[in-house]
Amino acid sequence: MAGKMTQFYRLLRYGLPLRRLSPEGDLTLADLIERQVEKRGDHAFVLYEDRQLSYREYNEIANRVAHWAMARELRTGDVVALLMENRPEFLCVWAGLAKVGITTALINTNQPGRALHHAISESKAGLAIVGSECLPLYETLERDTPWKLAVLTEAGAHNAAAARFPAGAEDLAASLGTQPTGNPPRKVRSGAHTGDELFYIYTSGTTGLPKAARFSHIKFVSAGTAARFGGFGPTDTMYCALPLYHSAGGAMAAGAVLLSGGTLALRRRFSASRFWEDIRRYDATAFQYIGEFCRYLLNQPADPKDGQHRIKLIIGNGLRPDIWEEFRDRFRLPSIIEFYGATEGNVAMLNMDNKVGSVGRIPLKSMMDARLIRYDVEKGEYLRDENGRCIECEPGEVGELIGAMPATSNDARGRFEGYTSKADTEKKILSDAFEDGDLFFRTGDLLKTDAEGYFYFIDRIGDTFRWKGENVSTQEVAEAIGVYPGVQMTNVYGVEVTGAEGRAGMAALVLEDPSAFDGAAFYELVTGSLPAYAAPVFVRLQEEPEVTGTFKLKKGDLQAQGYDRSQVEDPLFVRDDAAGRYVELTAERLSALETGALRI
Repeated sequence: MAGKMTQFYRLLRYGLPLRRLSPEGDLTLADLIERQVEKRGDHAFVLYEDRQLSYREYNEIANRVAHWAMARELRTGDVVALLMENRPEFLCVWAGLAKVGITTALINTNQPGRALHHAISESKAGLAIVGSECLPLYETLERDTPWKLAVLTEAGAHNAAAARFPAGAEDLAASLGTQPTGNPPRKVRSGAHTGDELFYIYTSGTTGLPKAARFSHIKFVSAGTAARFGGFGPTDTMYCALPLYHSAGGAMAAGAVLLSGGTLALRRRFSASRFWEDIRRYDATAFQYIGEFCRYLLNQPADPKDGQHRIKLIIGNGLRPDIWEEFRDRFRLPSIIEFYGATEGNVAMLNMDNKVGSVGRIPLKSMMDARLIRYDVEKGEYLRDENGRCIECEPGEVGELIGAMPATSNDARGRFEGYTSKADTEKKILSDAFEDGDLFFRTGDLLKTDAEGYFYFIDRIGDTFRWKGENVSTQEVAEAIGVYPGVQMTNVYGVEVTGAEGRAGMAALVLEDPSAFDGAAFYELVTGSLPAYAAPVFVRLQEEPEVTGTFKLKKGDLQAQGYDRSQVEDPLFVRDDAAGRYVELTAERLSALETGALRI
């Protein structure tokens, strides 16, 4: 009972202020940061490697960025693209830009060439700020980029690329050194509102290229509040090894810290072998997770120190039921807060009851009107009653989750902020679902509920699947590998792999001459044009494609067959990163794959 009362108290303490926030108000993250400096100026804001920044030092660097932006006549409503790996400067840059009312487009640091160019162009940014560590990635772009470039170097071992500035690039570190550290006048963001875009965060879609989702100041506050419901407070330290360009790391983890006045322990990128060492080094009390790295941690050799830490809560998504209890018990984790949500979505849930496998429940419909409706996956359409209305699912029945959108612009509850593309935004809206004129956000996710009202995630609808914590667009992959010599047809889909989270990519190819398939050349093509997580794990060579009567590629049977040799007679190959090529999927390699000896 005491635990339920504590939850109810936190719901009131942190939830009610959220309900009072209006998208049309003038409160921004810049104001919240400056308030924390007044209250917590000397407290550690971020720990990174051997560095520490207090809230005051963080704010001073952000102010340098703000004054630099004003000197370049950047103003409220402008967009700046940020391509940088995890480090304190990432947080300082967007905070400084926010002080001037500028939107920061957070660019994925795993996408080269065409996808990178599209992401920056989609944002309409006039300027790109690139960390020196990302210059090799930036150099995969064609030279005729329409935006200006500023490069921010980094001290120490990560500064190796600093000497190779592209022609015409500004040395941002040198420029910032000349700027004042005082707060800029609040009037410089006088036109900014709480509902304005703080970030553009990119999600994969069926168009084959990243979509820029609008992510407002109010949404950042909502995301950061999630861990506070679980008890994260000003004396806590949140460990984050997730990329800051994603909403999980950049908004939920960083937001929990900024809102509470706590501390963020930041790592460049996730390392399973160093994870618990970092947790103890930084004396972390919480961490943000995705399901995939929970599996990586479980695959590490057992250590007597596995449970030696001060972690009181972890928050994330994708921790599947098959490893939930083992993960919890081995690492002695008192509270697992599994959540449901999406960067662009208007539905969010938290499982604060340690209910194994659940993504949470909705205590009150007045807080969030989200519903599961019947959906025919094979036909790709909603089931409707005799009046043409959608049908809500019964407990145990799988359906698509949809979220009601508000009727007025000043209501933050259920607000769908959309994408920079109007067409992409409209595709996600379902109208007249239960009555004329109603509007719902289509999550594209299949879930079910139990008799107690707890929700359980089942799968994604459509052509996007999730692998290595990233959404993979089958169309993007198909377009990238379609230039391989002799390809007549490409069908890309995700398949389940024993012991792995999500679905691994498989490409079914129809070639003019299947015997000419060159595993090394194909590997060079996909790894040079796709992020590592999107490069297909498997290749299947087919004589003829499987299509519907309207010549649409069939995926269902192929997905079900996967790489099962008892069902697949076609030649099968698996990606071997150590060999730098795709190799035949033999019985020996299949065994190595399923035992984890062959990493994918």
